[in-house]
Amino acid sequence: MIASNNGKMISSYFQRFGIYVFLISFACVYYLENAPILLGHFDLGWHLAAGDLIRDRGSIPFQAWSFTSGGSQWFNLSWLWDVIASVIFQYTNFSGLILFVVACGAVLVGYLTSVCISSGASTTAVCISVFFSCLLYPAFATYPNIYLAASPNISTMLFCVIFYGECLKRTRWFLLPAIMVLWANLHGGFLLGLLIIGVFCGVALLRRDWANFKIYIFAGVGCFIATFINPLGWHIYEGLATVLGHFSQAYISEWWPYYRNITLPGSIPGIIYIFIFMALELRYRGFCPIESRLLSWLFLFLGLYQHRYMSFFFIFSTVPLALHLDRLLPKKPNNFRVERSLLAAGIIAACALPLVYMQIDPALGLPQILSEQNVLYLQTHFPHARLLNHWNFGGSLIFRDRGAIPVFVDGRAATAYPDALLRDYFQLEQLEINETAWDTVLEKYKIDTVLWVTTHEELRKFLVGKRGWTEAYTGLYASIYVKP
Repeated sequence: MIASNNGKMISSYFQRFGIYVFLISFACVYYLENAPILLGHFDLGWHLAAGDLIRDRGSIPFQAWSFTSGGSQWFNLSWLWDVIASVIFQYTNFSGLILFVVACGAVLVGYLTSVCISSGASTTAVCISVFFSCLLYPAFATYPNIYLAASPNISTMLFCVIFYGECLKRTRWFLLPAIMVLWANLHGGFLLGLLIIGVFCGVALLRRDWANFKIYIFAGVGCFIATFINPLGWHIYEGLATVLGHFSQAYISEWWPYYRNITLPGSIPGIIYIFIFMALELRYRGFCPIESRLLSWLFLFLGLYQHRYMSFFFIFSTVPLALHLDRLLPKKPNNFRVERSLLAAGIIAACALPLVYMQIDPALGLPQILSEQNVLYLQTHFPHARLLNHWNFGGSLIFRDRGAIPVFVDGRAATAYPDALLRDYFQLEQLEINETAWDTVLEKYKIDTVLWVTTHEELRKFLVGKRGWTEAYTGLYASIYVKP
């Protein structure tokens, strides 16, 4: 009898976790299928190079790899992520980076599931809500503006969910300052953690819930103090000031409004999700935590204003959507049977993971927008080039030659380059050539070599046809122009 009861308890235990197995397994299969995209962030190259440089020097460099930075300090707000990625890459190559990103995605899925279940929603409602949220927030359809990728952004996505969950549960809030120390050294998005706590604190104040208000105040103050525990000290906020609200955001697509990043048909599921959320919110008002609703609507409007925040909307909307779906479903099914079915399906998906990994492993690598052959030709034939490179080539060039040929600009943007340099550069990125701007930049910075996208036919006509330059190399994506 005891053995029989123990067997039933073990069986029940595993079945209760069926929803976790199902959601995590299927999400990981989906992420692995998109593995080449996970490595598609154009800044991955310089992040890996920065990690190597920090490990070699034992300190964070003031400047690196560029001849145009002048006296500007490079505020590396993601130095710890760079070091971690560098170590992973050294021992496991791109395969390890992919597994690391997928593991972070799995933790995020599991944590969201836990938060939704704690809210009281049924298994079916939680499964639907978390499943669609975790398919949509990576924004694979808007490549290269993706938010589950081998980049420091993944730490902000993950810690936002942790802060959100712990503020809702109010049980382990005292851990948040310790987590903030880690977050502040991984990515500049740590400010969102203070925002999340601020929303919960504000709601508690309006409710005159003094017990929880004190909890959030202590957590918020502790987290704010924790942000100063980093190699930059208070200068970390100076670095953030060079990013937030900077004019360069108007030229970087991830900061553009949502409508400018819509791709068809890839963005249609996300648009449908948004309308479903809005409809259910208007239909079932007042049936979920006000903090969850506030954060969902806040990031929905922020996401419409700047695309990068839309991913946070998908994450924060999971709890309201799960609770709304729970009310919408005509009858709650037997959770025990549902979880047993989910467990079986999840085990099958988990068994498929190694097969999916073996299929994608040979294709892993940096984006081929700038190949190793392109850089090798540049180093061999023009080792002393005074180079003007396209923005998207900067990260890969730094990774492949480690500053042997200093870059003109790269994705570090205002954290490493003076405003004057960026203003000069962004005049060159237009499809129609501004001849005065090009002549000014070529002369001002004494440029003798240009590394640009092959498809820019207007530039070819200008440099070769009007200025007598030579197109010395033409690759699949990159061309090299040389001054006579």
